[in-house]
Amino acid sequence: MLDEFYRHLSATSDVPAVIIAVAIMLLAGFLGTRITKLLKLPNVTAYILVGILLGPFCLDLVPDFVVEGMDFISDIALAFIAFSVGEYFRFSTLKKNGGKVVVITLSEALMASVLVFVLCFFILKLGMAFSIILAALASATAPASTLMTIRQTKAHGDFVDTLFSVVALDDLVGLLAYSVAVSVALASLGDAFSAGDVLLPIAWNVMMIGVGIAFGFILKFLMAKRSTDNRLIVSVAFLFALCGIGAAVDVSPLLGCMAMGTVYINISGDDKLFKQLNYFSPPILLLFFVKSGIGFRLDALVSTEISLGGVPLLLIGALYFLVRLVGKYIGAFLGCAVTKKDKRVRNYLGMALAPQAGVAIGLAALGARVLGGETGDMLETIVLSSSILYELIGPALAKLSLYLSHSYGEAAETEGAGGAAGPIPRPTREEEVASLKERLQAIQKEISVKEYARSPEEEAFLEATEPPEEESSAGEEYNRRKFINKR
Repeated sequence: MLDEFYRHLSATSDVPAVIIAVAIMLLAGFLGTRITKLLKLPNVTAYILVGILLGPFCLDLVPDFVVEGMDFISDIALAFIAFSVGEYFRFSTLKKNGGKVVVITLSEALMASVLVFVLCFFILKLGMAFSIILAALASATAPASTLMTIRQTKAHGDFVDTLFSVVALDDLVGLLAYSVAVSVALASLGDAFSAGDVLLPIAWNVMMIGVGIAFGFILKFLMAKRSTDNRLIVSVAFLFALCGIGAAVDVSPLLGCMAMGTVYINISGDDKLFKQLNYFSPPILLLFFVKSGIGFRLDALVSTEISLGGVPLLLIGALYFLVRLVGKYIGAFLGCAVTKKDKRVRNYLGMALAPQAGVAIGLAALGARVLGGETGDMLETIVLSSSILYELIGPALAKLSLYLSHSYGEAAETEGAGGAAGPIPRPTREEEVASLKERLQAIQKEISVKEYARSPEEEAFLEATEPPEEESSAGEEYNRRKFINKR
């Protein structure tokens, strides 16, 4: 019935069918979030499940030619994700906590990758290309559901600070691991394996980082005194340009986009641009995840006849799911032990690193292109299915780790300074009001009325209302406070 409907729409042009299919994807994705919101699950889970529901194995509401024509969405969505990741790499923060966090992040990310590679290549004999790309994807972590749990529980302390830093750096390690893995995979798929086959893609990735750094400096220059609309236009144009350059040399634009975001935030300190892009990108990300769900091979996952290297796909997916969890936990434990973190951080940090979505799903889509055919479809199916499970259990594991580490609840309140027992004394309402008054008075003393003006009209108003020289200092203070209060 729907095939007939789309056939009539496409009688003269594919445009009506494409527009209606995209509208269905957007509306269905939105409605899916209404359900997952009640279940306190992240939006990504809703998008993927909605995609599966709209796909060929359920309702089949989106025609194949629309899905095939949306391949560019993956690159654009990942460009936005990678640029936003760059916001978290502030040099001031890295200098403060950099050493220990880098050790912990490398330990947990690489341990997960190593264990998955050993499983796939040495135990299951799945081939070098498939094994190394899946192993690289195992390193990535999705922070969204974990951070949501932290906000809901109002957790705080060393455990939470460490977790924030690790998940911010985790995607960087994942992107670097993926870039190296794809280079090795392409070389192993060729007729002759040579050092040049590996080094050339790495060189292209280094070039993309250089272009991203240059774009970051140019972007900072162009953002000066621009309107909100123009800031959005210029930044999106730069992201699209990086995607185009990456596609031209057949490498991922992720490292370039992340480098651009990192350079921009560190030389400008302007986090408003990232917020603007976060308001602009949700429809693009929704379409990307829904499209990923539509491409999900449900038949391949549940069928015992479909296999890779003689191993059923369901078994590969289940083992990948478990081994990655074990790798994350062991790696985080060892990293914390080496850096001599508190035992509560050491014992439970790995539990909060389970979720995997955004970056991993996007990289899986790119990896599927590299592998091609059935093997590429299987890679994407494994990552998508495990990501759904990770997003379902991730919030529960994160909440459990926060509780066991005494980061929220009654246990957190009984942790005094230096670990002393007893409840933390809370200020009374009168003390809070007095403290607030002192802070306001200090701020008012520091503010200069002339510096506070932001337009020529305000400057002219201030000059016209400036009191005569003989006016007392008390009058000046009164006028200053009156102006500030009106603002």
